[in-house]
Amino acid sequence: MIPIGELIGTWIAVGLTLMMFSFIYRDNPAFKFGEHLYLGISVGYYVNIQYWNVIYPLVIQAMKQQHNYWVLIPTVLGIFILLRVVPSLGWLSRMAFALYIGGFAGYSIPYIVHSLLLPQLSQTLQPYSGGFGPVVNQVIILVAVFSTLVYFFFSLEHRKTVGAISRLGIVFIMVSFGASFGYTVMGRISLLIGRFQFILESFAEGGRARFW
Repeated sequence: MIPIGELIGTWIAVGLTLMMFSFIYRDNPAFKFGEHLYLGISVGYYVNIQYWNVIYPLVIQAMKQQHNYWVLIPTVLGIFILLRVVPSLGWLSRMAFALYIGGFAGYSIPYIVHSLLLPQLSQTLQPYSGGFGPVVNQVIILVAVFSTLVYFFFSLEHRKTVGAISRLGIVFIMVSFGASFGYTVMGRISLLIGRFQFILESFAEGGRARFW
């Protein structure tokens, strides 16, 4: 026989799964209950994880054991961000966000340029060699990059030649968005398959008679 705790947990998981998929029909109270329960448990879980993995070792222990009181600066800035929920003190979060966004931008922009922009630029400007197929691919990449950049160049009016090139850039942008959307749909379908596998395997493992 299946342990009673495992049996109850399986039925709860199956019920919550059906609640979430009930949104396919329409928005309903069962879906809202499952959504709020999921968000509440997720927030509570991650708050607990962040406290024991970040706040306690990097703030509390750092001040107690290492007497490092500089950690109070990021701690206070973090508290400022949380004060957005208080309308009268929400303006304090702007200072924390300004420092965070400015520091992150200064750190990430050189990294993005060296790791993404320059390699892509070098791949786009490679000499045409290696046969007909690679040459066609390089030409398509070059045309796609150029036309996309022209579409986002608003200093010239998009008419005549510039307009035709920008419209070609729209085609490449839509192809890119379509591929990204298809990848997202595939990921969601894999999650759906995983949930159905969980339900079917739970019933198959325990036997239908044990669940009724």
